[in-house]
Amino acid sequence: MKKLLSNIVAGFLGLWVAVLYVPSVVLKIFADSSFFGFLLTTQWHIFLVLGIILGLLNYFVKPILNGITLPLRVITLGIFGVVVNMTIVWFLDIMFKEITIPLWLPLLETSLIVWVINLLLLKILGNRED
Repeated sequence: MKKLLSNIVAGFLGLWVAVLYVPSVVLKIFADSSFFGFLLTTQWHIFLVLGIILGLLNYFVKPILNGITLPLRVITLGIFGVVVNMTIVWFLDIMFKEITIPLWLPLLETSLIVWVINLLLLKILGNRED
């Protein structure tokens, strides 16, 4: 449960920091922005939904992708894990029109920001699974 909560909070904070400091990452609020019928009228609403979805993707989909790409991660000595992180953030960019992350460098920076915040949160909360 701590890991899921850490993934959600890291997704929320990481996307917020990326929008603030990575120049090409843009968050737009549209008049018809909604998520399952709930209107998303302010930035923190959108960050909250994006953080929850990114946290769930990191918790459920990332282990599957890590298992599939294990041979490539072994060959590249773990560097291919960054590509997996970038792929998950790219899925989020495709799913939601409110966030725009163009090209490779902003995508890399955003995924690294989310990863570092998640790592720090796991160290603060403790790495035990209760």
